[in-house]
Amino acid sequence: MKQAAITGVKQAKVIEVPEPRAKAEWVKVKVHAAPMCTEFKGFLTGDGSHGYGHEAAGEVVEVAQPGRVKVGDRVVVQPGNPCGVCDLCKQGEFIHCAQWLDFEKVTGGKTGLVTMAQYLLKADWLLSPIPDDVPYDLASLAVCGLGPTFSAFELMGVDSFDTVLVTGLGPVGLGGVVNAAFRGARVIGVDSNAYRGKLAQELGAEAVFDPADPDTAQKILALTGGRGIDKAVDCSGIVKAHALCYEVARRKGEVAFVGQCHEDSPLKISQHMIQKGLRLHGVWHYNLGAYSRLMQVILKTPVLGAMITHVFPLDEIQEAWETQVAGQCGKVILHPW
Repeated sequence: MKQAAITGVKQAKVIEVPEPRAKAEWVKVKVHAAPMCTEFKGFLTGDGSHGYGHEAAGEVVEVAQPGRVKVGDRVVVQPGNPCGVCDLCKQGEFIHCAQWLDFEKVTGGKTGLVTMAQYLLKADWLLSPIPDDVPYDLASLAVCGLGPTFSAFELMGVDSFDTVLVTGLGPVGLGGVVNAAFRGARVIGVDSNAYRGKLAQELGAEAVFDPADPDTAQKILALTGGRGIDKAVDCSGIVKAHALCYEVARRKGEVAFVGQCHEDSPLKISQHMIQKGLRLHGVWHYNLGAYSRLMQVILKTPVLGAMITHVFPLDEIQEAWETQVAGQCGKVILHPW
């Protein structure tokens, strides 16, 4: 089967690897849509040490035993390979499982782990059903496109009474705009990319500000009459964005972090946590029990298709990653067939 591979710095191609086979509860899925996420970082550095892709929507084509799905089912493929037996997994919080499985050890093969390929293997309990009237491309947004910010807004109880700030308007942040607008909230965005700022407004943001503007914080506060933002979600992973969220959040407001960050935080315990009374949330993915609610966002958001700006066949993986790196895009999706 075909699978995407990185062969050097900013160099990629499609290679041939063996097809995986269903085993026990591990189901073979034909990938119809593979959204692209942070894998472009490996493309930039030339890190081709492993396969790529953790998002997908597809069709079950082989099962080894009766289970939760059957051949022909259309499914969203949830990320990762958690154990499935710990308390967190049983509660639907599988993304926080501390006992992720060794894929090769439990499946007996090296292929089928990644989504930028024609087939994959996944434990059947991590396959979520796609309604008949939802196309694969839109269904695939139920992973990183909409999932992280959906979870953040579930935790913060975002509704039509709230003004929401989204910092970082890459594909995840654009999903945040969609999710907040769906809930009836007033949405304000922050990003230096003019293309994505314009797209965010098409998806429901009232205003978008450039973080390089020294007056951005004051402009955001002015839009709230000086009161501050009710709920904020950072999708950038940039500490300056974190600082902005703390600054413009109202007293007793809430801030969620979705973007991965490996730098020291600008959080000041006394100023932000004690005196201002902020509530902070770390968010990675949503509880599996909320999947049907997330699917309602996909079913009922008329502008959602605009979030997908580019679709490439897998054979054009080089151009697809170049498009991502250029930044003049929303969500990019690969079609392996």
